[in-house]
Amino acid sequence: MTTQGESLHPMLVIAGPTASGKTALALRLAEELGGEIVSCDSVAVYRLMEIGSAKPTLEERLRVAHHCIDLYWPDEVCTAGDYARHAREAVAGIRERGRIPIVAGGTGLYLRALLEGLAPAPRRDEALRERLRARVERRGTASLHRLLQRLDPRAATLIHAHDVPKLIRSIEVTLAARRPQSEQWKQGRDPLQGYRMLQIGLSPVSSKEIRQRLYTRINERAAAMFERGLLLETEMLRERYGDACRCLGALGYAQAVGVLRGELSLEAAVAAAQQGHRNYAKRQGTWFRSAKEMNWLAGFGDERQVQEEALVLARGIFAG
Repeated sequence: MTTQGESLHPMLVIAGPTASGKTALALRLAEELGGEIVSCDSVAVYRLMEIGSAKPTLEERLRVAHHCIDLYWPDEVCTAGDYARHAREAVAGIRERGRIPIVAGGTGLYLRALLEGLAPAPRRDEALRERLRARVERRGTASLHRLLQRLDPRAATLIHAHDVPKLIRSIEVTLAARRPQSEQWKQGRDPLQGYRMLQIGLSPVSSKEIRQRLYTRINERAAAMFERGLLLETEMLRERYGDACRCLGALGYAQAVGVLRGELSLEAAVAAAQQGHRNYAKRQGTWFRSAKEMNWLAGFGDERQVQEEALVLARGIFAG
């Protein structure tokens, strides 16, 4: 949704699959263009979840101001609407300071909520929720994700198979309205106004060679999380919030819980986390490829050539 107009304030969006180098590109653009970064990640909004969320490091946060990180405690719920409210406030504050908002992340639903707004949602159906929770107890979280895939394949691409609260809400919304939640997103929205926007998508799946490099990066990062202390971080979260804490269903944390319970070996947990992240990257690619206003760059955000291409695009759009 690139909009022209001299009176509009410049704004950047950087999207793409996990491990594609979004943070590195956002940092470079922020430093070159005078920007501040708004994180768009459904795990980074939670405090204490440092290693498994792959948040920007403290050094990176000192280099450039970051927003929408550490908003909630792990036992609190952050919806797409909650995120959009925080993100819009952050974007407005950056604009008031005369700087460029740079939204960077890979959570498609959060990005949609920020840019396009969300349709009014139906009330909670506690009876249905209880039935769906019972289904999880009997048949596991994967069965809930399969149900959503049948009801609304598009929404299912955005929600991780272990994120029970979001799966339940999506199914609830779809059944209440008798139409897929993804179709409902198209109605009653409140799109973000007042910005001349450039959306940049990192596309490490543009060729077989680059796609394999992405999977290698994903594998290395997932393994590094365990090496850096993901088990200790997960153990701390379990002690504070218990195994029922919804955040422990996130990729990496769910596999670490399996090790701590004695259900998985460390080697098996690492392999499962790697596979889970690769699958997630595929879903992210499917989602972001549907964005009509995305300017795609073939490569990774920490590569100098890609950064230079992004700078040329940004300066071209914002020059006027």
